[in-house]
Formats: sequence, structure tokens, C-alpha cells
Amino acid sequence: MNLRKDALEILKETSRTFYIPISRLPSGLQEAVSSAYLCMRAIDEIEDDPQLENAVKAKILREISLILQSGVTGFKDGDFDSAFGEYAEQLPEVSLRIGEWATLAPADIAPRIWESTAAMSDRMAHWADCNWTIQTETDLDRYTFSVAGSVGLLLSDLWSWYDGTQTDRTEAIGFGRGLQAVNILRNHGEDLTRGVTFYPHGWTNDDVQTYARRNIQLADAYTASLPSGSPASDFCQIILMLGHATLDAMLHGSEKLSRSQVMDLVQQVTSAS
Repeated sequence: MNLRKDALEILKETSRTFYIPISRLPSGLQEAVSSAYLCMRAIDEIEDDPQLENAVKAKILREISLILQSGVTGFKDGDFDSAFGEYAEQLPEVSLRIGEWATLAPADIAPRIWESTAAMSDRMAHWADCNWTIQTETDLDRYTFSVAGSVGLLLSDLWSWYDGTQTDRTEAIGFGRGLQAVNILRNHGEDLTRGVTFYPHGWTNDDVQTYARRNIQLADAYTASLPSGSPASDFCQIILMLGHATLDAMLHGSEKLSRSQVMDLVQQVTSAS
């Protein structure tokens, strides 16, 4: 199967939320954003794997980082085998195919995606080593930057690479942090079942709501600054709208949006654009 089509199929299986805005992106930018998303989903699946011990996660993630740092013109089948080792059979397809996702992006921007994924993989290894111990708001800021604020910076680089769109980098970090805080709030109960909490000591759901909304304000400013009708604006409006709606739903006692609610909201945004 064509790698681009294959990537979109895997994307649809792993995240229908991100599949929708990515599938609407123009050629070139679509491959770049798909590459970035799938590379980061590949390492995220390892970080979240309930069967792997933390030390094993850290080892795999650091090895993936080193392999990405060795890239010159791309990657081929088998380049990441040494990272997965004996654990390959229990890892999902999206993780095992990280080499393919890394080469999906156009050659002139792919190394920026490798660099960002390598850095994130190293940071995830650190958090696995310390069992995601978050005691203060500063710790939370570090974590949300590690796995999401830095993604906002990467997206800004992709917009600039594609059509010269310029963005505020502080707002870009807030865009990523805010959306990650929504995920933390939504997944809190599930995280607790595996002995992990991303809430600073003494924080309640209300505190995390406040943290999320403070960062979502930066995300609002980031999205509002994007050129109207641009691919970047279309992408960010959809993602941000779902973030707002999820926060509102949780404030009123729902754990998450239903699939029909997601589709209705996306239809509203895409019709307006």
C-alpha cells in the first residue's frame, strides 16, 4: 500500500480526532504533519504501555532517540530493531513502524521532525525513570512542555516551512500545554489505575481545569493569529474547538465527548471554513 494512504489508515485507527484535521491538509503539509503525529504516537504508546516496566520503557525510548539522531537521508526496515529487542512482539504497529513514519515527511523538513521526536523520546525516558512524579506546578509545566508544548513549537515550524506563516512561540507552547492538560484531566481515573497521577500534590480537578483554561487562552490567541483560511488555521481551529468542548463537558460531569458530538462539532467548524 502507498505509505501516505497507509499512514492515514493507521492515523484513523489511533486517533479519529487528529485524523480529521490532518486528512484536510494539502499535499506536502499533510505528509509532514502525519509524520510528526505518527512518530510521536509511536513513542507515546511505549510510554503508556501498561505491560512494560518503567526501566524497560526508558531504555527503549532512549535507544529510539539515539537512532533518530543518527539519521542522514532517512531510515529503512530494521533500523529500529535494536531499540525494540525482545519486546517487539508486544508493541503496537504504530510503534514498530516509526522508521516509516519518520521518512514520510518531505525530505527538506523531515530532519526537524526527527529532532523533535528524538528530544521528546529522551524526555519521556526521564519521566518513565521517575514514574511521572509530579509534585508541583513547575513539575507539571515541565511535563506538559516535554510531551506537548514542544509539539506546538514543531507545528509552528511546519507552518513556516509550508507557506511562511509566522507565529508567537509562547502561544505555541500554550497551545500544546493546554491540550495536554485537557488529556490529563480526561484520563485521570485511568492513569490512577496504573499507579500514575499527573496532578501536582493537593490539586483537584478544579485546579487542573484552571491550569488547562489558562493555557487554552494562549491557544486561543495562537489560533486567532493564524491567517484566515490557511491550512494551519483550519487544523488548529478543529483541534482547539474539541479541546474547549471536552473541558466544558468534564466541567458538567461527562468524562469525554461522544463520537457523534465530535463529528457534529467538526462539521460546524468545517462548514464555517
